[in-house]
Amino acid sequence: MKQKHTEQWVWLPEDRYPDSQTTIYSALIEKARGNYVVAEFSREYVFTRKVVSARIRFSADTAVQLFLNGSIIATGPASVGGDFIGNETARDNFYSSELEVSPDTDHLTFFARVRMSPVQICEYSKGHGGFMLSAILTMEDGTEQSVFTDESWQVRKNGAYVAPRTFDGRIAPDACVPAQVIENRWKTETAPIPVRSEKQILPSGGTFELEPEEKRSVVLDLDRIYAGFVMIDSENVGELHVRVTCREQDEKGTSEEVIRKESGTYRGFYLHSAGSLLIEAENRSERPARIRISFIETHYPVTEEAHTFVSDEELTKVLETCQHTLKICRQTHHLDSPRHCEPLACTGDYYIESLMTPFSFGDMRLARFDIIRTAELLERENGRMFHTTYSLIWVRMLYDVYMITGDQTLLVRCRKALELLLRRFDTYMGKNGLIEDPPDYMFVDWIYIDGISMHHPPKALGQSCLNMFFFAALKAAEKVFEAISEKEKAEELSKKSADLRRAINEQLFDKEKGIYFEGLNTPTREDRIGKWMPPNIEKRYYLKHSNILACWSGVCDDETGRKIVDQIMQGEIGGEVQPYFLHYLLEAVCRLGLREKYTLSILEKWKAPVRECSKGLAEGFVKPEPTYHFDHSHAWGGTPLYSLPKALLGLTIMKPGMKEILLEPSLLGLSKARVELLTPSGKMICEMKEGEEPRTWCPEDVRLIGRYLLEN
Repeated sequence: MKQKHTEQWVWLPEDRYPDSQTTIYSALIEKARGNYVVAEFSREYVFTRKVVSARIRFSADTAVQLFLNGSIIATGPASVGGDFIGNETARDNFYSSELEVSPDTDHLTFFARVRMSPVQICEYSKGHGGFMLSAILTMEDGTEQSVFTDESWQVRKNGAYVAPRTFDGRIAPDACVPAQVIENRWKTETAPIPVRSEKQILPSGGTFELEPEEKRSVVLDLDRIYAGFVMIDSENVGELHVRVTCREQDEKGTSEEVIRKESGTYRGFYLHSAGSLLIEAENRSERPARIRISFIETHYPVTEEAHTFVSDEELTKVLETCQHTLKICRQTHHLDSPRHCEPLACTGDYYIESLMTPFSFGDMRLARFDIIRTAELLERENGRMFHTTYSLIWVRMLYDVYMITGDQTLLVRCRKALELLLRRFDTYMGKNGLIEDPPDYMFVDWIYIDGISMHHPPKALGQSCLNMFFFAALKAAEKVFEAISEKEKAEELSKKSADLRRAINEQLFDKEKGIYFEGLNTPTREDRIGKWMPPNIEKRYYLKHSNILACWSGVCDDETGRKIVDQIMQGEIGGEVQPYFLHYLLEAVCRLGLREKYTLSILEKWKAPVRECSKGLAEGFVKPEPTYHFDHSHAWGGTPLYSLPKALLGLTIMKPGMKEILLEPSLLGLSKARVELLTPSGKMICEMKEGEEPRTWCPEDVRLIGRYLLEN
């Protein structure tokens, strides 16, 4: 019988360190400052037989670097998820990670450097420092033995970590003392994703010498923008000051300040986004010093890849840039970007990233885990999330990931959260059959209209979009309940969506113009008005946003939808849109049979920003305000990686898990293309050349249907 892991938590002993025990729950708590503490744990084990494998389970509050026999083996823990609301109390969920290593030695030395205190806004704490490790060892004779954190582990406070991104090596670590076993506040679930992989990048010119009292400034260029950690190796006697600033392009960037008084290695905890490193170093000693700067690239592991290549080289470059940006945004949850590191609440970003994954990396476990953690947010807050539209997009993400993976257990797991969400939106409905009384209308787009932010617009600029997202959520929820054999619930939702569709078309559609407007001009309830809900305005707006969503969601009939898309493409409907919203336009174009007419012309929008910077994907096309500096690590705009191969294939997933796929291949006006798609059964490949029939190879378990003769 295999041994079970023991979850026992340890920390700095309270009698010695009474002021180093507790911290804030989230960096999102306004005006709160965390109690920044770094503790280092160690334990050496010596055996009479070799350890051939070790199954290690670990976690920490809030961040940990885990080493075995002098080499780093993992960082963690997996993110709780979190939202912009509900951060005044600790999150209920917390996670441990598991990995297996093959030491092939009779001694194991564990070392863990643990940071207490959330720093980046995607980090969460239970409010108390802690570390847990449990390892089940398989010996060379096949027997098993377990080890775990207890009072035999040594711990010390390392005061050199004086603040986030600040290390002062003139402060020596405290002496080691026995760790204290503490209450298990965390009660972790094992994260269903692997630990992140990492690779050390040594940029050209990153190793140099400083003469006594010499100062030097060096810029180290990286070939791409990466997400990761700063690492500094130094050989020095006396004070050495180093400042490393990570920048994607020419923005201010994020810096780490390091002082060393002797040789050693510094490795940071802060996740940076870097396309270049500005190094400012000063040797304040009377002896020469040597420095080596590196960047530790980290991301969710990549074990398989798919690529799409087309005859348009610039378009292929766009796809490559989208794919790289997706890779660096895949951490322990999807990120909007490693520069912003926003929490799990930005579902619009992560929905698109999940759709990009089958055409790039294939492994959907991260998307599945994001869905479950979002369900936990919804359950915790009785169906409420900070962004109302994003909570609705979660329903589409739930259903679409189910269709990609075939995992019906995901639907069952999320049923309660789905019920709570739909029930909450019922309370927002007005007598006119529309959503009339929500807490906000956000998020629509990262754009300003007449100086008004579409992040959290007033009713006249956000009501139509919220209602259309609700319609799409009702249709997706109907399919979810059908999939878990709850026909009555599905029928109830079908009726609700039909009623909502009718109300939208009666009250938010201008029959004379033949297009939708953004919302009614009726007043907003006084008690609703606040930071995220501006008072309503009297102007009526006709913008691309609501009209794109009407075509995407099916609120309008197909004939009307095609006319609206023609008007959008001909510039007859106003308003700028960012890459995020063009995802919905590309989906609408496919749904309405217009992919051959418009797909390539829409995708032209991505060429200029990729020409300007191919190291990573720009956050937007149009600056929402003149002083705004876009990041170039933002995967929310990466829909070409999904939308182009989908349009080339004419892909429709007919059965969950891609067990049956409808293909209607088209070159869309290109001369050739090769599309790779990672299904749960393996890789499918489709090659197309002008004047030739498409050739397709697919796994035996995938049934292809369509008008072309396809090869297995």
